[in-house]
Amino acid sequence: MRSIPAFRYLRALTKVLAAIAVTGIFATVVNDLSITRNASARLYYLADDTPACRVALVLGTSKYASGKVNRYYRARIEAASELFHAGKIRAILVSGDASTQYYDETTTMQRDLIELGVPEDYIMLDYAGVRTLDSIFRAKKVFGLDRVIVVSQQFHCERALYLADAVELDATGFCAEDAPDAPSLMIRGRETLARVMAFADLNIFDTQPRSLDPGEQVKRASR
Repeated sequence: MRSIPAFRYLRALTKVLAAIAVTGIFATVVNDLSITRNASARLYYLADDTPACRVALVLGTSKYASGKVNRYYRARIEAASELFHAGKIRAILVSGDASTQYYDETTTMQRDLIELGVPEDYIMLDYAGVRTLDSIFRAKKVFGLDRVIVVSQQFHCERALYLADAVELDATGFCAEDAPDAPSLMIRGRETLARVMAFADLNIFDTQPRSLDPGEQVKRASR
């Protein structure tokens, strides 16, 4: 009996891998578009048009990037301040990564909001928002919020609202200004992969926040 040449095995394997790759790309695109569509009717860009809500959830990011102030960070802080001064919110929950004594997004956001005229008593801090999933889930499960306005850039708000739906957190998004000179293809590619991970976290791994410790909830805003 003659053996099948090795190249035939290689050709068959190549076809299988190509089919897997095409399927993966298709699923990634569908997932990305689905998350965008899911959020589209719940995104706002002007404070005057945004429905009032008791609490805004500001998603953290590093204040500095490449030695300069991160425009994504600054835009989020300014957007939250705008909502507060417009009377659209009564409190702000800042949620970010404060995993070491040398890196504390949360306290930095609080300090900059105070500089923009938001009273300290109206700011809540969540030191355990190491990922967007953690920030969203903890807003519901630790802070006991049922409704929030998520403040971030549009692409980030879309993913955050997708995660909020998973824990029945009624969320809308207030889209902070995007960075005009940002490398959009790189940012978009990273966001697409982040959305794949969000889908996997919810539907495959049942991922939970790293911490549900109420001790991370260090201050509640005045009612």
